[in-house]
Amino acid sequence: MNSLTRKSKVKKVLLGIIAFVVLAVVVLQFTTQPLTNPPVTGTIEAPKEVMAILQRSCFNCHSNETKLAWFDKIAPLSWRVKADVEHARQIMNFSEWDKLGAGDRVGAFWGITNMVKFDRMPLKGYRLLHPDAKLSPAEVEIIRKYTESITHNDRSDSTIVHDAQEAFAAWRKQTDTLKVFPKSPNGVVYTDEFKKWKVISMSTLFENSMRVIYGNDIAVKAVENEQFHPWPDGAVVVKAVWEQAPNEYGEVRPGKFINAQFLVKDGKQYTETEGWGFAKFSGNNLTPYGHTANFATTQCISCHRQLAEETGYLFSVPLKVNPKQ
Repeated sequence: MNSLTRKSKVKKVLLGIIAFVVLAVVVLQFTTQPLTNPPVTGTIEAPKEVMAILQRSCFNCHSNETKLAWFDKIAPLSWRVKADVEHARQIMNFSEWDKLGAGDRVGAFWGITNMVKFDRMPLKGYRLLHPDAKLSPAEVEIIRKYTESITHNDRSDSTIVHDAQEAFAAWRKQTDTLKVFPKSPNGVVYTDEFKKWKVISMSTLFENSMRVIYGNDIAVKAVENEQFHPWPDGAVVVKAVWEQAPNEYGEVRPGKFINAQFLVKDGKQYTETEGWGFAKFSGNNLTPYGHTANFATTQCISCHRQLAEETGYLFSVPLKVNPKQ
């Protein structure tokens, strides 16, 4: 067989492969179930500058008003697009805003604020094909200010307590008198024991809160040994959140109690949320957050995966704890 004949056969094989691939792609376009837009049940209402950002950068995934580019509709890429959009809608859907209570809406915007602040949303892969979706620093600030404004509005029935130490003592006394502690829908039970635990870190967010983070003995030992990958089962971390209340001397102390956020490490029970059981208990009555057991699967862990994987899914690396304290 001469070289000319060999090249001819190779060419025919390559053309056959190309024809097969083209045919397969064409067939896929007709057999793939397209992404659909369900009805809009409750549209979010926000200032026009906020809506402009959301519609440009968020609505294509987090709403029932998705507008796909032509290349998003081509299989097999369309399979990934469809899966990503359906997952995004489960986490947060601006077209079903009526399903969220006032507190949940504020919480959703704090999640948005943190995700855009740390450049985790929109996803980098999405921005490669949709570069106009990226937020500018000025737009991040617009989202931050709006989030802060609705946070204060949501607490319009509360006033900052100026005698911060008295407020802190009053909250502790209130929770000390509870006979039966509440349970989160996913099984995490509130415990007052964290008041006796060591402080392992502190943090703040844009809404001028004061956040003190406690750890049980297992968590403290993990901090001392930097065992974050993964955290050991049995570790419990509690973030107690208060409003900041400056006194007459300008010192900032804990004011009105907001909530206590629990993270309980149990790799067997909480397999869908990286081994962490999430819970939040709000107000002096310690009202549990969430209506169903899967609230952490669709809400909490999505942010923790994006922002805190390097710290074992906690938002900040805890400070070293002095074992002699």
